[in-house]
Amino acid sequence: MAERVGGWLLILSRVLVVLHPLSLAVTAAGALGALAVRGAPVALILVLRLGVVGFGMAAGRALQNLQPNAVTLAKAALLLSAATDVFVYSTPYFPNNRLPGDTLYYIAASLAYHAGWLLYLARSTRVRATYTDT
Repeated sequence: MAERVGGWLLILSRVLVVLHPLSLAVTAAGALGALAVRGAPVALILVLRLGVVGFGMAAGRALQNLQPNAVTLAKAALLLSAATDVFVYSTPYFPNNRLPGDTLYYIAASLAYHAGWLLYLARSTRVRATYTDT
């Protein structure tokens, strides 16, 4: 078993613990102004996103702390994050600044990003070596 998390695994854990919450903070700050106009749907999506990001943070911490089920937790967090992105991008409930016709590109980029991390977790020898004996 490796004693520390490094390489892409460290980057993934930092993305889940730092980058996703920062992204949510920026998104939420922009969406708060729409609460008065759009009401409950925006609030519910913000709560959903908060839960998904919190789950991702737990997965990132589990990866950093070499917890036995960390990889499974990270895969679940990435799947939830991808599903949430697709929902937000493909429905009119959440405010956005996308140009008409660009939604498909956003969905494709999100799915590629999440699929890349999922593929890494499934195929990486570092991941197997780090978490097989925990």
